[in-house]
Amino acid sequence: MTRHRITGLLGALALAAGTLAGAAGPAAAAGPAAGDSGVHTPAAAPSAGPPAEFGTDWHDPLTAAPPVARPATRSCEVTVAEARFRDYTPYTGTYAPPAACGGTWAKVVLRLDGKVKGRQYDRLGHLSLGGVEILRTSTPEPSPDGITWSVEKDVTRYRSTLSRPQPVEMLIGNFVDDTYTGVIDVKATLTFYVADRDAPAPDTPDRVLPLTTPSVTTPRNTERLLAEVYATGSGGGCEEYWYLTTPDAAPYSCKASDGPYREVRISVDGQLAGVAAPFPTVWTGGWSNPFLWYVTPAPRAFDVQPIVYDLTPYAALLNDGRPHRIEVAVAGVPAGQSGWSTPANLLLWQDEGRAVVTGALTRHEEGDPANSSRWTPATPGTPGAQHRLDTEGGHRLTVAGRLDTSHGRVTTTVTRAVHHTSAHRWTEGENQDALTAAWTDEESVTRGPATVRTARTYTMDGETTLGAGDRLRTVISLGDRAETSTLRGGRTVDRTRLDDRYTGDASYTANVPREQRHAVGTSTEHYQLYGAQTGRGCYDRTLTTVQGTVTADRRRC
Repeated sequence: MTRHRITGLLGALALAAGTLAGAAGPAAAAGPAAGDSGVHTPAAAPSAGPPAEFGTDWHDPLTAAPPVARPATRSCEVTVAEARFRDYTPYTGTYAPPAACGGTWAKVVLRLDGKVKGRQYDRLGHLSLGGVEILRTSTPEPSPDGITWSVEKDVTRYRSTLSRPQPVEMLIGNFVDDTYTGVIDVKATLTFYVADRDAPAPDTPDRVLPLTTPSVTTPRNTERLLAEVYATGSGGGCEEYWYLTTPDAAPYSCKASDGPYREVRISVDGQLAGVAAPFPTVWTGGWSNPFLWYVTPAPRAFDVQPIVYDLTPYAALLNDGRPHRIEVAVAGVPAGQSGWSTPANLLLWQDEGRAVVTGALTRHEEGDPANSSRWTPATPGTPGAQHRLDTEGGHRLTVAGRLDTSHGRVTTTVTRAVHHTSAHRWTEGENQDALTAAWTDEESVTRGPATVRTARTYTMDGETTLGAGDRLRTVISLGDRAETSTLRGGRTVDRTRLDDRYTGDASYTANVPREQRHAVGTSTEHYQLYGAQTGRGCYDRTLTTVQGTVTADRRRC
């Protein structure tokens, strides 16, 4: 991705990320079940002691998230893509499922292995099979000596796509010249684990359709329908930092007429069918300070998780055999402004006992969307006085529908409510720039006798300051939390809780040659996951780095 260059602190003083990377020394983008993917991280071996400041190399990137659990069954590995990205030319190839592992799998794991050295920006990438996007990712920023990293993801839900030969496309858009020398070298593989009595094949969609155009015709016997959207504000420009934008009247370098509130919406034939809060991804050059992210990226930066919408209430409408329009939009983006990518897939389950499933959309209740920003100007003539923008927004939607299936009438009710608050504070010239923000996304899906409730909370609290001697410092904390409960007959039968927290503090001298930047930085990620999906019911890991050296790697479960 190409970072935008705004006139204030988060742009003009965010020196080209690749330059910072080259200057550094030891240290370095809604949905699947929490914890089903992440950077593959074997236990790090803490070093004897950290250096006094960053040098020319650092620990390879890693996160505290758990690796994908794998069954102890026979497996087959297939290489899907292998490429060296220098520009914006996609890799294309052909995929075929492994004949030696049949077509019934307990799990399929995607693994991306990458390496890069020199100077380079962070870059956004994707991998698709048959037009179905199965991975959206971003890259770490390299050291002069070179780094390697890997990402794992459970892609079993794409079984119907993986069961047939498919064209492959992969792209990590890049730019290489005499200054930005980092060529991104990657290999993507799929490992298939054969299902058996102890590791049965899970319930997966019968079909996965890429939403490459708004016009879609679904199978007439669809009885469950999900949409997943890989929504990212990226590609340069102010939407890469959408959570920091201000209305036109406020004197800030990143503008959006309606302020920083964003909401990812999906519609069916022009009617709102789902709302969601976008995840505030911080890429590995974010907040003007890649020294924060060289070893430990921000949550989800390497594995962009899709927003998932349950569109089952609309299945009866879509089952009429005619094409319908399913569209994704990001509310709050100024008219005509680019910067968001929203590739989407439709996941469909079909009724084996009926050729046509009928029913009706029975309820559609939409609350009035709220979005307000209040700018308080800095006091004129007061040194260090801060401008302040307070923003609050939200939206609520309930939809319900019934289907007459071969196993009886099934009613699905989906309620989702999103809410956002933030306080953005900055000085004239943006030498100080701070944000405290929270997003909540609460969802309840009742299908027949079962109800699944999910409460998501995303937080960001950071400040970047340019002080005496052009010393730039960023202090930041990020949170990605979710709790999911499954109820039957009013009783909780399953519960999962995720709490992923990142904290960092890094500083360097700006506008000087690399050997004079004297960069230092610490980071900690604490990842906790509780519930049946962890295997043992508990996963708890903490990683700490100092000047790019892993100083602690603790596991408590």
